[in-house]
Amino acid sequence: MADSDTVTRAAPDTVKILIAGGFGVGKTTLVGSVSEIAPLRTEEPLTAAGLGVDDLDGIERKKATTVALDFGRITIGDDLVLYLFGTPGQQRFWFMWNDLAVGALGGVVLIDVRRPRTSFAALDFFERRGIPFVVGVNGFYGEHPYPPEEIREALALPDHVQVVLCDARDRASSRDVLIALLDQLIAAAAGPDGDGRLAHPVG
Repeated sequence: MADSDTVTRAAPDTVKILIAGGFGVGKTTLVGSVSEIAPLRTEEPLTAAGLGVDDLDGIERKKATTVALDFGRITIGDDLVLYLFGTPGQQRFWFMWNDLAVGALGGVVLIDVRRPRTSFAALDFFERRGIPFVVGVNGFYGEHPYPPEEIREALALPDHVQVVLCDARDRASSRDVLIALLDQLIAAAAGPDGDGRLAHPVG
C-alpha cells in the first residue's frame, strides 16, 4: 500500500478508574469479569492472623483477600481505553488508597447492600478528594432487594451521583457500571465552561 493510502490512527485516550469499596464487596470479581486481559491480582489466603482484625461478618466463606491492588483493562470504542485499579478493602490496607488514586479520573464505589457500612469509607474517600464516582450495587446471587432511590437515600448521596444495580460476575453488567461513570464524567466536562472532553488530572 502506498504511503498516501496509509491511514494513521491516533492512539486511544487512556483513563484511570479506581474501583473501591469495603472488604468482600466484589471488587476483584468486577475487575476480572470486565477486563479484556488476564487481570493482575494480589490475593493472599486469609489466615488466623486476621482473626479479630478482618470483619468477616456476612462473608464467612471468603478464603482470600486483595493485599495490594487488582488491575485490568477494557477498551471502550476505538478511541478510549480504561485502566482499572481495584483497591484492597480491609482497613489495614487503606493507606494504599492515596497512591492508587493518583491520576484517577473517576471511581466506582461497589456496595453490598447486606453490609453497606463496609463501603462508607470509600464514599468518604472520593467525596473528600473531589473525585467523581458512581455507586455500583452488587447483587449477590443476582438479588437486588432495594431500588436505586432507596439506596441513594440511605447513603445520603447527592443527585448527580448515579446508583447502578449490577452483578459483578457478569461482564455486560460490570461494563454498564463503567459506562455510567463515563457518561457522568462527560456530562460534567460538557458543562457551561467545558468542551465535553475528558480532562486528565495532574499528579
